[in-house]
Amino acid sequence: MTVEVGSKAPEFTLKNQDGQEVSLSDFRGKQAVLLVFYPFAFSGICTGELCSARDELPSFQNDDVQLLGVSVDTTWSLKAWATQENYQFPLLSDFWPHGAVAESYGVFSADLGFAFRGTFLIDSEGIVRFAEHNGPGDARDQQGWKDAIEELKASA
Repeated sequence: MTVEVGSKAPEFTLKNQDGQEVSLSDFRGKQAVLLVFYPFAFSGICTGELCSARDELPSFQNDDVQLLGVSVDTTWSLKAWATQENYQFPLLSDFWPHGAVAESYGVFSADLGFAFRGTFLIDSEGIVRFAEHNGPGDARDQQGWKDAIEELKASA
């Protein structure tokens, strides 16, 4: 079951593309987190979505919010992809245990072995304020992310 708006976000610690551990609790009391699950690095829709986020990065990553991408890819694959596409935000590896964090957010497909397109805006206190779940072939409308971030800022 997908994590719902108003619920406490599941805690996690994953390694980023540089092999450094990143935890959701690292941002507690400091910034909101825009957590973006995607199926695989280097795939067409995933590249399009994250390149759009890269091109409009100040809308998704700034003093108020941190963008974190999550997939079941290895850290080495994520490093190559981040370098190729010049991503300036952490890409987190949910490789092992395979898809455990995606599963805790309700967006992992055990049958297919990857995360669906789940997006969660988590406030600085760890509460989910926005959640969406798209299938693997359904690109997301990032205007919804911007609207959710603006709504969170307005309510602060």
